[in-house]
Amino acid sequence: MNTPAHLIFGATAFAKQGQPKVTIAALLGALAPDLSLYLMAGWHLFILGTDAEIVFRVLYYSDLWQAIFAIDNSFFVWGALLGFALWAKHPVFIAFAGAGLLHLALDFPLHNDDARAHFWPATDWKFISPVSYWDRNHYGGIVGPIEMVACLACIAVLWRRFQTLVPRIILALATVMQLAPVFVWVFVFDR
Repeated sequence: MNTPAHLIFGATAFAKQGQPKVTIAALLGALAPDLSLYLMAGWHLFILGTDAEIVFRVLYYSDLWQAIFAIDNSFFVWGALLGFALWAKHPVFIAFAGAGLLHLALDFPLHNDDARAHFWPATDWKFISPVSYWDRNHYGGIVGPIEMVACLACIAVLWRRFQTLVPRIILALATVMQLAPVFVWVFVFDR
């Protein structure tokens, strides 16, 4: 799924009105499994000037990048974090770990050849789903619009939950961020 969708779903599941630390933790947890990709790709694209084709068709699949993705996308790592948070009964940590685990649960069935090793350290096996959230050769043309509708429904729920100005501005930005990748990927790969 697109990262903005993960933020929206994570906030819907774990953000709490009047509890900004919990809400921020939910957003950070929803972002965390994709953060390494943003940092590494951003470094290559914007600092080193590496071509997007190289970043997303070569480096993404490299052993080094896949090893990093295995750690920050591990059901075992996130499950242990959530287990500890539940044991400690700490709402901020529960929101963080719960949103991270939700991220993985949503990604697991929606990645084809770009799948990650979600069961590290037990195995480097990857579930190569027949369905992709973005690849039209694997139903991305169907899944993408479904993701968009689900995100808009979540935005509506969050809009009702958070009725003050700042959260609503953030929700408006989240909506734009969810719609933007359609145009960004066209720009990145059609240069």
